Amino acid sequence: MLRFQVFREGVSPAELDLATAYLVGADNVPIRGEFTYTDGEIQCRKRAAGPAALTLMWETKNFGSVMLETTRLPERDEPYVLNLELARGRVMKLMQKREEWGIFDVTEAQVINEKANECRDLLLNAITHQDEPAKCSEFADKCLQLALPLSEQAALTHADLLLQRRIATRNFPRGAFGCRVEVGNTTEAYRRLMIPNADFIRLPTWWKTIEPQEQKFEWAAIDEWMDFLRRARLPVVAGPLVHFGEAAIPDWLYIWEHDYETVRDLLYEHIDRVVTRYSTSVALWNVLSGLHVNAQFSFTFDQLMDLTRMGVGLVKKINPSTRTMIELTQPWGEYYAGNQRSIPPLLYAEMIVQSGIQFDIFGVQMRFGVPREGCWQRDLFQISSLIDRFAPLGRPLMISALQVPSAPADAANSAGVWRKPWSEVLQAKWLEAVTDIALSKPFVEAICWNDLTDTAGKSTSMPFGGMAGADLAPKPALKTWASLRRAVMSFRQTPAKAPGGVPPAVPPSSGGRS
Repeated sequence: MLRFQVFREGVSPAELDLATAYLVGADNVPIRGEFTYTDGEIQCRKRAAGPAALTLMWETKNFGSVMLETTRLPERDEPYVLNLELARGRVMKLMQKREEWGIFDVTEAQVINEKANECRDLLLNAITHQDEPAKCSEFADKCLQLALPLSEQAALTHADLLLQRRIATRNFPRGAFGCRVEVGNTTEAYRRLMIPNADFIRLPTWWKTIEPQEQKFEWAAIDEWMDFLRRARLPVVAGPLVHFGEAAIPDWLYIWEHDYETVRDLLYEHIDRVVTRYSTSVALWNVLSGLHVNAQFSFTFDQLMDLTRMGVGLVKKINPSTRTMIELTQPWGEYYAGNQRSIPPLLYAEMIVQSGIQFDIFGVQMRFGVPREGCWQRDLFQISSLIDRFAPLGRPLMISALQVPSAPADAANSAGVWRKPWSEVLQAKWLEAVTDIALSKPFVEAICWNDLTDTAGKSTSMPFGGMAGADLAPKPALKTWASLRRAVMSFRQTPAKAPGGVPPAVPPSSGGRS
């Protein structure tokens, strides 16, 4: 059992919300565990051998509430001090990334390097006072208050250095900014807002929408959007073709939830039907989304990999020239701690590459700020570090669903807080920072904002998550988005190829757009 003493300003709180807590074992893979909090102490009963780290939502003064992780710790009789281990975990990761990013001796990072030494000294003070847990926690809290914004500054400094290199080499892709649209919204005003603010459009093709009843198809809404986007000469990213979320699975499919062969055959027919119908209208197919989460069906690892191979292979068979994407949802993998039928996201990605499945690009969703699994708040340093983990996979990457709200999604801010409660101005600042970080990575080819306008009442929507309001009034985020898009256009001279000679993630339109 792992035990942690908890302190808030030197005093153990009477209550502590552990709804977001989970354990992480070797290779950053979440593991199962049970958590209780009594008398100022967290008790973690883990169901796996070996050292483990505790991850949970943690509030830090002047920074907000974000998911933080301790170092990997062995079990012992006496409790650890949670404040100390969270500070130790962040300082160690900051030191590792400074070395990996090569900013130890960079002039632009001089202030970061100096303050990193201050973090180290505060951490050492905390370590030397472990026999006085309350005093230890005070030094650790001060360390975190300095280390969290410092690590974000390091991520942004590294991004700036890479951006300058990408600008100098004109290695910006064409068609880098996209947006997902609401299929049911076909108003002229909505479309006029969309056209000048997107290089490509992500068009959802939910199975549940297309075939709400078995063998009864409803194509009209998607047909209309496909025709419109073809006339507007905007490339289409369509899909997902396979997604096992509640919004995508037709109700009638659950009859076969324990019959893998039948589900596979039905999926084969569905993919064949949709891709054949729209093969000439789609630039990139999102073939599989979130298959690794496996929350609805009890498929095995081999069956999930078989579906992946079948889906991509079928799309390529129908249209060999089309490009294919495999999308990862919940990229930190919290779900795996509670669902052992699932696959950790990066392990799934590695297995796809190693198995030789011929797809073209990874997509990864990054949505934060709502009390929903996979959407707990992360800071910029964590985002940059996660994106870096895709580099060794040798495939381009699209941030396929980027989103935070422009107002708190719930009054309690239970999903976390980045710096301060969400507002329209903060949404725009976050968008700019994450876009800079993402586009600084040479293997990132495109970014797609998840909702153009605020929507409500749908399971796939985020309250206040649009770049414009429900009345289509632009928010500061939309102006920031347009400014970033113009900047990339000005930096780009000719379309650059991604590593390995792979063409840009989304082909440019041919209608005279920049």
